[in-house]
Amino acid sequence: MMVVKMVVVLAVICVHQLYGASGQDCPSNQELQTSLGQVEKMLATHEVSYQTSLHSLRKKLSALVNSIAALASWKTSENASCPRPELPAHSKKLGRVFSVGHEVHFLCKSGYELIGPRTRICLESRKWSGQKPMCRPLSSSSSSSMPSFSPRSHPAPSPASTPAPSTRPSLCTRLQGSTRCSCEGGFTISGRDNSMCTDLDECELFPMGQPGRLCMHRCINTPGSFHCLCPAGYDLADDAHSCKDVDECERKSHNCSQEELCVNTYGGFRCERVECPRLANATYIKTSPVRCDKNPCVVGDLACSQEPNSISFHFLSLVSNMSAPRILFRVSAARLLGDSLRFGLVGEGWRGRSYFSVQHSGRQTGTLMLTAPVPGPARLQVDVEMKETEGGALLGRYLTKVVLLVSPYGF
Repeated sequence: MMVVKMVVVLAVICVHQLYGASGQDCPSNQELQTSLGQVEKMLATHEVSYQTSLHSLRKKLSALVNSIAALASWKTSENASCPRPELPAHSKKLGRVFSVGHEVHFLCKSGYELIGPRTRICLESRKWSGQKPMCRPLSSSSSSSMPSFSPRSHPAPSPASTPAPSTRPSLCTRLQGSTRCSCEGGFTISGRDNSMCTDLDECELFPMGQPGRLCMHRCINTPGSFHCLCPAGYDLADDAHSCKDVDECERKSHNCSQEELCVNTYGGFRCERVECPRLANATYIKTSPVRCDKNPCVVGDLACSQEPNSISFHFLSLVSNMSAPRILFRVSAARLLGDSLRFGLVGEGWRGRSYFSVQHSGRQTGTLMLTAPVPGPARLQVDVEMKETEGGALLGRYLTKVVLLVSPYGF
């Protein structure tokens, strides 16, 4: 604006000097206004051009900043790597680069066979794919575990000695006067003459509850392989290892009545009936499937005014022995009418009180904390009270009943 005023003043001076030098009279008001209008149009044109150039410059600077950020992110991901993979006993490792996307390979020494993956890849999560392999000693009579597709050199078994599903004939071939036998994946050489292959029980090699377990819940050995099973209420995940919960409430596969609320749990569901309390001092009406509000009290009825203004019900599903401490639930006041807001646990004698605590996490918010792992299966209830006061006088009480449904499983 200062520049505009200076240019206008200069324009007026120039017009005045022009007329003075030529000996003419001063311009009329109409002529002066016309000149000023032309100057304003010129300045407006320059201002638009300036704003356009500034906008273009800002866009170029923004693009430059984004390019620098992308370059920095690319360099960071390029340098990401997995920790050095553990080398199984009696084995050697091929591969020295542990960056994301790179592979390492494992080979067992002579006299041992590899159980587990031969190749592991460094994932974007900076963890190695698959389980840690191991090297298992071969039978003393076994001379090789290399695969062969040649005909067997030993007689075929008679019908009376047909191998069981867990055993099958080995694949043998003669090479330079010696016999070499091998087995398909999931089997190991057995028998005095290396004529049989015995199934490897992967479930026994990687027992449940141990690091590197094959299945989240139950492992079933099959000839040459294995498969995982999940408990009722779970489906086997796409990785054929994990179990994912089935939401019966969402699938409408529950048997809850219209008066009941279907609550999905890990491995099942519960039909919960929400009912408003019947108190001698106050009456309540159900205003939603999980909330009861108190009917207005008679003026001067102190006993009625002391009862909760509202009672809410919340159902939380947890896995067994979930790690603690952790936040379970937050209670907040939409608006603060008094000068004080307090949160606490109420009720005596109910099971599970030792598992919970309440913290004041904000001026209008209280947080329910789980203080210790809860072994399942279990059903616990905790009542969280929010009390609002003004100068020590009670303005309102609000009760939240939190019900915890703990699964018998840790997943």
